[in-house]
Parts: sequence; structure tokens; C-alpha cells
Amino acid sequence: MSAPRFLGLLCGWLALASVGSAAELTFAVVEAKLQTLPDERVLDGVVEAVNQSTVSAQTAGRVETIMVDVNDFVPQGAPIIRIRNIEQRAGLEQAQANLREAQARFLEAEAEYNRIRGVYEKKVVAKAQMDAATASFDAARARLEAAQAGVSQARESLGYTTINAPYSGIVLERHVQLGETVQPGKPLMTGFSLDDLRVVANVPQRLIVPVRQYKRARVFQPDGGKTIAAEKLTFFPYADPQSNVFKVRVYLPRKIEGLYPGMFVKTAFQVGETDGLTVPRQALAQRGEVSAVYIARDGQLQLRQVRPGRIEGETVEILAGLEPGEQVALDPIQAGVALRNQQQAGR
Repeated sequence: MSAPRFLGLLCGWLALASVGSAAELTFAVVEAKLQTLPDERVLDGVVEAVNQSTVSAQTAGRVETIMVDVNDFVPQGAPIIRIRNIEQRAGLEQAQANLREAQARFLEAEAEYNRIRGVYEKKVVAKAQMDAATASFDAARARLEAAQAGVSQARESLGYTTINAPYSGIVLERHVQLGETVQPGKPLMTGFSLDDLRVVANVPQRLIVPVRQYKRARVFQPDGGKTIAAEKLTFFPYADPQSNVFKVRVYLPRKIEGLYPGMFVKTAFQVGETDGLTVPRQALAQRGEVSAVYIARDGQLQLRQVRPGRIEGETVEILAGLEPGEQVALDPIQAGVALRNQQQAGR
């Protein structure tokens, strides 16, 4: 229904508000009541990524494959760059060969130790021979542990030749070219995650005390939809000497859709409390730019235009058009049907 047509119907319904006899209501109503609501100040903020980092090389080699480029989305754990790994693979094979040799030496020393210990307990061999067998067994065990550590290190070095994304996100910069030789510490790619976002806002000096006191904020989505409650606020411990404003970081829940780093958003910070008239959000009938509620009085209905304010969860503030204590229909559809029947009965 268009806004002009709805306004025409609204005027007609208001004119017929007293038509018809009192009848028992067949739908639920609630009382408009005063509630304590947060007093807020809306400031500008900029969205930024919590996780933004540069991935660097951890081993030397030539860049063999580049899987992603700037502006590509990369899921967490996906490979993004491969470095030529012939040297690292050869090192792993050598470490595995050393491990096999150490395992064989250990088994041999263990068998000799068990044999010597058995005859030593029978007082057949001297203690010096038993001590020598024990020392050989301990040395073989130490060589085995060193060989196992060498294999782990070689596997780690081989793993460094495949660079994976530390988190899901967008590639911002690529610092290497295909075929380029890199050394440990060489930057490879820079990116940020879209999963964890925050808003940085400049709070004027006159507001910083109440903002610190209440530590509550909500961010307005750019499309004018619902607001997003902040999970926590972080305050910079100093003000900008030029503008005398404090930077405040507003952390948002994970994986918020519709927000991207660099966007400007409106952020409402609580600076106090105030009393406001409220009704359940579901009681509000919305047609374009026009908002109204159904009022029940003495068994009769009336459609009344109201001016809504802030929305807190499932509660909406009414700035004008409603008085405390008035009965409001919870279901506008059922109330609309009842009002139509009431009007027809009054003809």
C-alpha cells in the first residue's frame, strides 16, 4: 500500500473511531508505559579489521606458485604461496634415514643391555661390563631421540614451503613475484580478516567521562536497518592534542554482514539515562514512512499515527502520538480486521 493511500485510510479510520458499539476484544493488548532508556549521542566512526597482518617467508627458496592475488577472498588454511622445496624434501629424507639407523642401533643396544643385565644378576660378568652396556644403551636412546627431533624439524622446514592463510580474509598486497628467491623474513602477502571487525570513533572531551562510565554503544548499519550492540569498548588513554578528542574502539560480534573495513558508520554511545514511552515493536504498524498503532478503548478501536524513536531489542520508543496507560493492540493485522468489522457494523 502506498503512503498517500495509507494516509487517506488513516484519516478515514480516525473519523470513524467512535462508530459502532462496544464489543469484546479478541486479541491481546498491552499498556503503553514509561521505561528508563539510555540517553545516547551519535558520532561518526570508521570500520576497521581487528586482524590485519603480513605473512612472511620462514625458509629460503624460489617462489614456485602463487595461488591468490590482490582483492581475492581466501578461506582460512588455504594455500596462498608455494616455495620450491627440493632442498627441504631432501633434508627430510636424510633425517628419516638417520632415524632408521638410530632405531636399529637402539634395538641392538637394548638387546645387549638386557643380555648383560641377565647374566650380571647371576654374578657371571663383572660390574664394569654391566656399566659399559648401560652407557651404550643410554647413548643409543639419546641418538634415537635426536634423530626423532631431526625428522620433526625437517618436516617443519618442508611445511614452511607451503604458506597458508592464517584466517579467512581479503588479500590487500602481494610483495613477491613468481620465480623470485626469498629468504626467511621476506614479506609475501598482506591481508585482513572480515570475521572480526571494530569501529574506531572520536569522542569529544566533554563526552568521554559518561562514555567511560556506561561503556555501552551500538553501531547503525549503513542500510538503515537494525543496530549492532557492541561487545566491548576500548579507550585510548590520551586525547589528540590538536582536536582534543579521544579514540574509542567499539568491538562488534563476529561475522557481521554488510560492514567492511574503511566504511563510515554512525555509532551511538550511552551518556546517561532518560524516561521514554515504549510499546512492543510488534505492535507498530508501518506503511512506508507512516507509523501507527491500534488503540483499544471501551471495546472500540482507533488507528493512531505515532512518531517512533529508538528501538531497543523488541521495544520501540514512541516520541509522539501516544499517552502512558493507553491500551495498544499487539497484533496490528488482527486489530485492523476488527476495526474494519467495527466500522461496517456502525453503518
